[in-house]
Amino acid sequence: MFKGHPKGLIPAALANMGERFGFYTMMAILVLFLQAKFGLSGTNAGYIYSGFYFGIYGFALVGGIIADRIQNFKGTIFAGLLLMGAGYVIMAYPTPTPVSSVSLYLTISIIGLFVIAFGNGLFKGNLQALVGQMYDNEKYEPMRDSGFSLFYAFINIGAIFAPFTAIGVRNWWLGKYNFTYDGSLPEYCHSFLNGSLSSESVVNFQAAAEKASGTTVTDLTIFSNEYLNVFNEGFHYAFGIAIIAMAISTVIFLVNKNKFPDPKNGKSAGVEITEEIKMEAKEVAQRMYALLAVFGVVIFFWFSFHQNGLTLTFFARDYTDLSLLVFTIGGITFKGAEVFQAMNPIFVVVLTPILVGLFGWLRNKGIEPSTPKKIAIGMGIASLGFVVMVLGSFGLPLFTEISTAHGGIPLADDARVTPFLLLGTYFILTVAELFISPMGISFVSKVAPPQYQGLMQGGWLGATALGNGLLFIGAILYETIPIWMTWSIFVVATAISMFTIMFMVKWLERVSE
Repeated sequence: MFKGHPKGLIPAALANMGERFGFYTMMAILVLFLQAKFGLSGTNAGYIYSGFYFGIYGFALVGGIIADRIQNFKGTIFAGLLLMGAGYVIMAYPTPTPVSSVSLYLTISIIGLFVIAFGNGLFKGNLQALVGQMYDNEKYEPMRDSGFSLFYAFINIGAIFAPFTAIGVRNWWLGKYNFTYDGSLPEYCHSFLNGSLSSESVVNFQAAAEKASGTTVTDLTIFSNEYLNVFNEGFHYAFGIAIIAMAISTVIFLVNKNKFPDPKNGKSAGVEITEEIKMEAKEVAQRMYALLAVFGVVIFFWFSFHQNGLTLTFFARDYTDLSLLVFTIGGITFKGAEVFQAMNPIFVVVLTPILVGLFGWLRNKGIEPSTPKKIAIGMGIASLGFVVMVLGSFGLPLFTEISTAHGGIPLADDARVTPFLLLGTYFILTVAELFISPMGISFVSKVAPPQYQGLMQGGWLGATALGNGLLFIGAILYETIPIWMTWSIFVVATAISMFTIMFMVKWLERVSE
């Protein structure tokens, strides 16, 4: 599988595994943590989630500029690793819940998220640029697309374990205090403590509290305080696991850094570059225009795709029968909406060899689609994924009808949808992602002028940031309109992206020749 690829590919992927572990920990639990910790609405948690994900990718542009300016990619990447680790330390510190001051402790959490996002900006795009530089010679150039696909799959191995680890740590901590997991209880607790529960909801809360504690609850105030504190301590400790992952990635990077390209010394993947690549100003401009056009289109894909950590996670908690996905290992019960976040990396790892093999077979036949065509195909597949959600969500009640904060009653398990709806959607969206994300990174590394490699990899991530900055729109829609209509917005967004790329395919193919 790795035959014909540069030696630095595997160490680069391994070094990225810690970042992926933290990324998927955040994707799995961030909005759930913000709501359980601070009692935020989905919309307000969505604003913070969008801002964080905007920063994760937006700062990559800053990181690319820094690396290009100082011509020290490795030093910039190392600084990013250290900052991400520091951010997770801030998030992992177990402050008491309910918090004595929401504004103070929420600010501390936002600072932690900012540090993680800035560190990620220094790290992610520049590591991708180094991988691209490994293929900047005739020996490795034909393997560029498959190389990025393998890089993308390999780093997702670490991402598989993040959601399960988060669930396991949180539920293990609950078990230590003789509690069981119930995703509706944090909202119940916050609503009860602020006096907004209706009398009917209090009765349901009492029943849920006694089920989660396994005993008669005589004081719901005491129960609310204890359950919230234990529940969120488990989340804090889940963030702590990411610190360990970052430390491992840092060691791997330092041990293998000599295998990575060193633009400052003119070395690429261990091969000496004897002649500087130069381009005419007109060609540079054409390449930059092409990249900017692709960046503009993929904004809509990421606006839709990264709903997996926001509205799709809300849907898993509020509308999906999680009782069908419960299993126990070592006395720890794994149950929670977070489990779906492991599906994407699992599918990435399983599907990547299949797609790499398919593209290799098509390449040998001389009929492999160009990179721009692959991106267009991916957009169409993503649209299909949200069509599945539209069809599966017809007839479901409005969010306000099932939210205790709005006087509603959470759905019973037998009134919820099968988890196979989300599993099927994640499968389809992962196929779309594999046609778009590694292909997009590969396209950028091929088309970007040599002197702007870091900047353009940052630009790709910057486009992702703009899409992420719009994620909160999904949270607003989720809480205000029928669920099926929410998914329809993403069907339209990804379909528009597909047709736009198809319109530009010939031009993009000429520029990338």
